[in-house]
Amino acid sequence: MNVSSTLLLVGAPVAATLALWWASTGAVLYLDVRDKRTYGWTLGGASALALGALWLAHVLAPQATPLAAGLSFAAGLACWAWQLVAFYTGYVTGPRKTPCEDDLRGAARFIEAARTSLHHEIVAILGGAALFAVTYDEPNRVAPWTYLVLWTMHESAKLNLYLGVPNRAEDLLPDHLGYLKSFMADRPMNLLFPFSVTGAAVAAFWLAERAMHAASAFEVAAYAMLATLMALAGLEHWFLVAPFDGNALWRFTQRGRKAEAVHPNEAWSLAPPAVCDQRDLRDVLELIAAGAFGDVDRVHGVAKTRGAWVRFDLANGGADIADFAPRDAQQPLVTAVGRGFDRAALQAAFARCAA
Repeated sequence: MNVSSTLLLVGAPVAATLALWWASTGAVLYLDVRDKRTYGWTLGGASALALGALWLAHVLAPQATPLAAGLSFAAGLACWAWQLVAFYTGYVTGPRKTPCEDDLRGAARFIEAARTSLHHEIVAILGGAALFAVTYDEPNRVAPWTYLVLWTMHESAKLNLYLGVPNRAEDLLPDHLGYLKSFMADRPMNLLFPFSVTGAAVAAFWLAERAMHAASAFEVAAYAMLATLMALAGLEHWFLVAPFDGNALWRFTQRGRKAEAVHPNEAWSLAPPAVCDQRDLRDVLELIAAGAFGDVDRVHGVAKTRGAWVRFDLANGGADIADFAPRDAQQPLVTAVGRGFDRAALQAAFARCAA
């Protein structure tokens, strides 16, 4: 296949990749900042789409044509989009849902940061394994390789945000994941960043070179799409340090958040009883999740029970209570975040938790 023919075959996959990358990113960002009452429908629709994409990847795996490569690429993108929707709606995150303490440093801070997305990481690995399994030993494995590129570069971006970059795009985070901001460092650069962008550039160049010297139209399309996707992932990394707002490409997805300004989130704290009954504490969290006290987005705090200190968190309807090693002079404290909730009733409910 000569160079001119290859260039013609490369154009369509590159254009399709650009369009799908921009549209899918925008769709995820748009859906994840809607009213929380839509999240169930959003995740349900994304789940149906991901299952269909998994089936499509399996059906197309034996087909080595440019069209099959393009559809497989879209299937891999849809499977990864499910992971992002599940995470950013708060359904699949991690056991920790509270801000980072000011005194956390080093390994302890990294462990707590990892706990904020631990369940997401596990499910992401399982999703990739499923895609590789349904395309095993077949010529068309564009879907799992697409997923792998997206997952790898997503992990790299998260690590760079944790280590520190100047442009963290915090305003793109949904309100209920606001605690993640406390794990992002503000630095002009970190030691990982040069390796991240260099790795992305080398991989994109290698894939592009494979596309230009491919033996078939299928391979041209497959390598061209993967090369473009890797280059875009590298570009997104540069957005983290660039002296301009690269994320302006998707700012339009945030317009619906203006309606929340009429009733902005408010935080409220109280001191629970000196010693709480853990079972009663869980009952109160379940009542909050059921809406008994109004629109409470999340609750977190620490309390002393008969047996030990515990840390408790409530976000997106899920309650978590775990043993907690208190610092010196630790005091029980509860913080609730929401809009227009019944503070007096909530305070009385926690008061009834006294052991």
